[in-house]
Amino acid sequence: MLAPLFESAGVQTVPIDIPATSADGRDGRMVLVGHRRRLGRERLLVYSHIDVVPAQGWRAFEPRRSGGLIFGRGAADMKGAIASLLGALESVRDVPLEYDLSVLVTMDEETQQRSQLEYVTSALDPGTAPHVLSLDAGFGYVSIANLGVLQMDVMVRGESVHSGLSHLGKNAVEDANVLIGALLSLKERVVQRRSSIKTHPDTGLSFMEPRLNVNRVEGGLARNIVPDSCVFSIDRRLLPDERIEDARSEIMETLGGVSAVNWEILRESVIEPVPPCNDPEASVLADTICSVTGESGLYGEMISGDLPGAATRLWRGSVFGAGLIRPESRIHGIDEFVSERDMNQLTEVLGRFLTRNQKEAA
Repeated sequence: MLAPLFESAGVQTVPIDIPATSADGRDGRMVLVGHRRRLGRERLLVYSHIDVVPAQGWRAFEPRRSGGLIFGRGAADMKGAIASLLGALESVRDVPLEYDLSVLVTMDEETQQRSQLEYVTSALDPGTAPHVLSLDAGFGYVSIANLGVLQMDVMVRGESVHSGLSHLGKNAVEDANVLIGALLSLKERVVQRRSSIKTHPDTGLSFMEPRLNVNRVEGGLARNIVPDSCVFSIDRRLLPDERIEDARSEIMETLGGVSAVNWEILRESVIEPVPPCNDPEASVLADTICSVTGESGLYGEMISGDLPGAATRLWRGSVFGAGLIRPESRIHGIDEFVSERDMNQLTEVLGRFLTRNQKEAA
C-alpha cells in the first residue's frame, strides 16, 4: 500500500523480504526502503515503523475522526507520522532536497529489529556517517536520547496439589509474589536516579528517569489448584549513561537474595543505551519546528527502540527524532489518537527541513 504512495511522491522504493534467520526466527518480516538520492549531499535516513500493539478491548480496526482527532490502532505511534512524511515528500516533489535521502518503513521496532536493520544495510546504502531522523518520537521538539532496555521473563517453579492440601505443595504464584516484592524494593532505589538530559515538559518530568516495572504475570490453572509454575516479566529502562551489565547484576542479586524460591531466567532482551546525539542537524530541525509551531527544543525521550544502536553502531551515524506522539495520545492503549493539526504541522516541518527552502516548502 505504501510503496505506490512513496513512488507518487518521487521516492523510488524497494521492498525487501527478510528471512526468519535475520528476524529472530520470525516469519513474514519485510522492510520498505525508498530512495530520493542526491549524490554529493549529506546522507539523511528517515526511519519509521508500521508495527502496532495488540488490539484487544476496543474497535481498533475502525478508525474515526472526531473533534480534530483521528482515533485508530497505531495512529500516533506511528502511522500518522508516516502520513505526514508522505505529505511532505509530495509537497516538495519538484523542489531540490538539501539531503541525499533514503526512507525506511520497518517492523518490530522495539526489541526485535536489530538483525533486520543489519540485513537491509547494503540495500539502504547508509554511507559513512549518515544523519538518521526517527519519526517515532514526540511532537513539537527534537529527541536526542532514548532509554535503553533490559527485559527478562522469570519462571518460578512450585509443586501442584489440591488447594485444600496446600501444605503438601509449593505455590509458585505466591513465591513469584515474594520475588516481585523484592524487585519493587529495588525499584524504589532505581527510580530515584536522574539523567542530566532534560525531558519535554509535557511528560511531567524534568529530566530523564530510569524505570523498573513488572508488567506481566501469568500462572495457575484453577482457583482450587496450587500452581506449580508462574512466569513474570521485568521491564528495566536504562538512562543513556547506565550500563546493561550493571542493571542485570542488580536484578540478579535482588532475585538471588530471596531464599527458598526456585526460579530461572527464561528469556532476556536487550537494547544497549546510546549516548545522547550532538548532531548539528538536530538543532536545525528544532529551529524548523519552532518556525512552524512557535516553540521547540532538544530533549530526551522516555521511550526505547533498536534504532539508536543500529544508527550509531551499524551505520556509524547519529540519530535524532521528531514525530506525533503526545503523552495524552494513549499510545499502546485503547482509543489511541493523533491530532490532525499536529499532522499538518509535522508535514510542514518535514517539507521545510528537507529543502531548507521555507517559502517553497510551506
